[in-house]
Amino acid sequence: MIDRVAPRAISSLQNETVKLIRSLDMRKARRETGLFVAEGASVLLTARDCGWAPRMLVSGPDAPASTAFAALRAWAAASAADHLDVTAAVLEKIAAKENPQSLIGVFEQRWAALPVVDTDQARQSVWVALEEIRDPGNLGTIIRTADAAGVAGIILVGNTCDPYSREAVRASMGSVFAVPIARADHAGFVTTARSWPGDVVGTHLRGTRDYREANYDRPVLLVMGNEGAGLSDALSEVCNELVRIPMIGRLDSLNLAVATALMLFEIQRPILRSSRA
Repeated sequence: MIDRVAPRAISSLQNETVKLIRSLDMRKARRETGLFVAEGASVLLTARDCGWAPRMLVSGPDAPASTAFAALRAWAAASAADHLDVTAAVLEKIAAKENPQSLIGVFEQRWAALPVVDTDQARQSVWVALEEIRDPGNLGTIIRTADAAGVAGIILVGNTCDPYSREAVRASMGSVFAVPIARADHAGFVTTARSWPGDVVGTHLRGTRDYREANYDRPVLLVMGNEGAGLSDALSEVCNELVRIPMIGRLDSLNLAVATALMLFEIQRPILRSSRA
């Protein structure tokens, strides 16, 4: 648990709160505490705008005396969060090794329920299912892309990497606060997919239709396989449509985040076109 009576100024690396924040680099600690770390003023402002409340706000000695910083301090205070001013040495230990930020937030993880498409609005939605995705950078990029494309949510199927890892959160550029994320084992996902009222679409080398030629009857459930093995037989069998992304080069596959982006923006093309009006 976070020590809410810890001193405002912290200079010791042995402080229990500092140890807790450092431990959140490990998935085991994130799982046990239900907490995660996000860095940078712009990411924290996104969290605020999406209705999240921090458990802690940490500022280093180089934190900017800006309007944004003042707004974040007020947000932390309104959320009854700890606000800790730490020394450069402490910040160095708890911030990312590459491009460290002087503002850090600690948040409680949120996990959405599996979708129930029972309203008119939900029947127009798009969900993405990712089977056993392994790369947190890919996952964060997909979360960011899903946010940009107006996707209703993401389902992580099976043994996947952690969307609340530092790498995934950073790659999402704050979209982890905007996109609902659910998780399911294979059996639970198959049950959801089999009762899905719209198209369940997967990308597969066996696909016979160009992804640009499919109709995508809503609500759409897009199912993407993992980086190495692609879509499993079990999940490809619950898809009513398997499509392919044509390629003319030597390779027969794309990076998962790139392939997911192509699919999402094609599925959302009618909506994106109308949004220009």
